[in-house]
Amino acid sequence: MNILLVGNPNVGKSVIFNSLTGQYVTVSNYPGTTVAVSRGVGKFGGNKFSVIDTPGVNSLTPSSEDEKVTSEILSKSNIACVVNVIDAKNLKRSLGLTLELLQLKIPLVIDLNMADEAMDRGIEIDVKRLAEKLGAEVVETVATTGMGMHRLKEAIIRSVLPAPKIDLTDYMAKHIKTPRGLLLHKSRFLDSITTDIISPPKKLKQNISGFIARITTRPLTGIPILMLVLAVLYLFVGKFAAGTLVDFMENELFGKNVNPFIITLVNNHIPLSIVREFLIGDYGLITMAMTYAFAIIFPIVTAFFLFFGVLEDSGYLPRLSVLSDKVFRVVGLNGRAILPMVLGLGCGTMATLTARILDTKKERILTTLLLTLAIPCSAQLGVIMGILGSMSAKAMGLWLLIIISVMVIVGFGASKVIPGKRSPFIQELPPIRMPQFKNILRKTVARLGWYLKEAVPLFILGTAVLFFLDKSGILDKIEKLLNPFVINFLNLPSKVTEAFIIGFFRRDYGAAGLFVLSKSGQLDKIQILVSLVVITLFVPCVAQFFVTVKERGMKVAVLIGAFVFTFAFFAGCVLNFALRHLAMRGINII
Repeated sequence: MNILLVGNPNVGKSVIFNSLTGQYVTVSNYPGTTVAVSRGVGKFGGNKFSVIDTPGVNSLTPSSEDEKVTSEILSKSNIACVVNVIDAKNLKRSLGLTLELLQLKIPLVIDLNMADEAMDRGIEIDVKRLAEKLGAEVVETVATTGMGMHRLKEAIIRSVLPAPKIDLTDYMAKHIKTPRGLLLHKSRFLDSITTDIISPPKKLKQNISGFIARITTRPLTGIPILMLVLAVLYLFVGKFAAGTLVDFMENELFGKNVNPFIITLVNNHIPLSIVREFLIGDYGLITMAMTYAFAIIFPIVTAFFLFFGVLEDSGYLPRLSVLSDKVFRVVGLNGRAILPMVLGLGCGTMATLTARILDTKKERILTTLLLTLAIPCSAQLGVIMGILGSMSAKAMGLWLLIIISVMVIVGFGASKVIPGKRSPFIQELPPIRMPQFKNILRKTVARLGWYLKEAVPLFILGTAVLFFLDKSGILDKIEKLLNPFVINFLNLPSKVTEAFIIGFFRRDYGAAGLFVLSKSGQLDKIQILVSLVVITLFVPCVAQFFVTVKERGMKVAVLIGAFVFTFAFFAGCVLNFALRHLAMRGINII
């Protein structure tokens, strides 16, 4: 039996299709046409379905090749369910097609996709009320993150013939002769349906909203506001979450309660020492992976998601894209790239996934490269700031200048090498409004669900790999292989090599190793700065690497990793030489 995905163009049908079918996909032209139709196999709820992604259409009355193909597919008799995919932020426009589907007497499910973008604009839809009017089940989804997909699958399985409580014959209004009169009548009819379903955005007073909208997009005022926003972000995520919350979770909750209890349990009930070590050893699934995932990263990403939700719901983020567009043009990107970049300050793994919002393959690869190379996650950034803060403001400024310069230089060069074009920058600017707590909470919960589903398994996999490398002796061999470069070219003690290796598996632990060395006086000021630059530019954590493989493919992930590894050591060598040359001349810039 067939499941048909039907909807207007650009409503996310293809992402829904990929989620329902996975890898069982074929794309071919519909017989007798040049219109491509995707077909795949979906398995869920103990059933197997043939899923068809129909061409995007605005009406079932054929006026184009795409609409003709969709109408012909809908005329087949072996249809188990039609999933009408709707852009939730443009509900009224999409409902015209929905009302036509209701007349076909085919089992129907309404999918309000892009629910997060509707929330971003302060749009609230009464899903229950809409379902009652249309007489069909309505599900909210965010296909790009997977939110609501399990509910959509359940709705497909139990789909039934729609029983609308609206007069569809009146909608057709065949007695109206002129096209303009028919269009006006349909518009009024759709208004009557959506009036009590859509809650309009709650704006600030017009004069305040307009004033804030203007000053956040003009460089003279927008840049200082951006600096203030980033400062608050750092204090909330980098200081409060990465400091206070992580200290409590790691030292109090896990350090004194959870881990001791599990360690005692494992020691008392598991006789094999290798299994005990795999669970609670230095590289144990409990003592490392779970502690890292829940005691360290979870509070940080929760704080970041909350803050990010406030920026989204207020309407500020699109203005940040406009403000940064000219800067990102230098590196072959547009202003939309600011979103994954800012997100990377919370978690590079998550930011790599969100690079999919960019339009072209070139932009996605460029963004992944820059995230891997020069954007430290909040956990690592907190430790780095702690080390630099104990030195001087000059040292912190120099580190920041080096990282930004690297981003610009590498981004500019890579934009000339990687094939493809930069997509045009078109950004819709929603009104500035008061953030709604309900919207922020819903999006935060959905993103934390993604974190638990997608990221935590990668932490477990990375820890298992580290355990294997340690037991097989490969970890020691890697350390011996890197020692000559670290000692001879970077002029750093061999202990730093261990921090670099650990940094691949846990970025904040690598930086923490440098923190211990600097506090114990084993590193001078030049060595501290050189080691911090290298570990910032060094290869990403293992979780981010695996996500890069998933999103960009193994070849791209390996090439990016190899380049970043080489470039990090090259930059460290140049910096070490420059600082020591200046020091010999009596010039101290740190």
